[in-house]
Amino acid sequence: MSLPGAHVPSSAVTVLGLGPMGRALAGAFLAAGTRTTVWNRTPGRDRELVERGAVGARSAAEAVAASPLTVVCVVNYDAADALLRSEGVAAALTGRTVVNLTADTPDRARATGAWAAAHGVRYLDGAIMTPTTTIGTEHAVFLHSGPADLYAEHRPVLAALGRTHTHLGEDVSRAAAYDLALLDVFWTAMAGWTHALALARAEGVSARELAPFAQGIAAILPPLFEETAGEADEGRFAGEGNPLTSAVSSMAHIVQAAEAHGIDSGVMRAAEGMARRAVGLGHGADGFVRIADVLAAPLARSAG
Repeated sequence: MSLPGAHVPSSAVTVLGLGPMGRALAGAFLAAGTRTTVWNRTPGRDRELVERGAVGARSAAEAVAASPLTVVCVVNYDAADALLRSEGVAAALTGRTVVNLTADTPDRARATGAWAAAHGVRYLDGAIMTPTTTIGTEHAVFLHSGPADLYAEHRPVLAALGRTHTHLGEDVSRAAAYDLALLDVFWTAMAGWTHALALARAEGVSARELAPFAQGIAAILPPLFEETAGEADEGRFAGEGNPLTSAVSSMAHIVQAAEAHGIDSGVMRAAEGMARRAVGLGHGADGFVRIADVLAAPLARSAG
């Protein structure tokens, strides 16, 4: 075990947090031949990794002292901050780098970044955009934010985690902002899919029967994302092909059919309500993405 201030190899890495994702991260580092030290609050989770060659630290402070780079992956920033800011760990981290791959809000990323700067800890925030099974493969996707020189310094070690790493800028909160926005897309889509399954089942259509057609709907979305992103950024909301008034009518039909079967349609009712609000503000002829402006309007007014 390395002690604070002792020389450690530049290719060494410490992983704090050995849940399913943390174990996958540590395993990828080991597979790449990187000296890997691991620690978890619950004893015993490091057993398999130690058998593969990892060094099991007796404490979190000992773990971070063993490497110039510490990767943190725990349940949220309450857990991450409690760990990083504990007396022994904070002292051991001075002058070393933390890459925090814990998921939470942009505000929490900014706060932890500010704490790190005030305590001499070099800090990068990050987000893991793919499941544990992709870690260490060409399919893994990571987002990073924070000092560009720090990212460049540790990029060769982080490369062991997967092929795609993107640095989003110096603001440490950028990775968290992307993460939440993209998860918003994912979970909203999954909520729509589960509601669709319930509605289809009520009408005698099985999930397997519906799935091929649902994939066709999903294939429509990527070009729509590209097209409407430009409209949103430029403030133009063409609705000639599918105005908001048409969308409201379509969503109302879904709600009516689902609720006739006793299916909870709260998510679709919320979407319909957003669209009706935009129509009520005079945007009925606009495209669906106009809703983004309507949703943000109260925030814009309060910021002003």
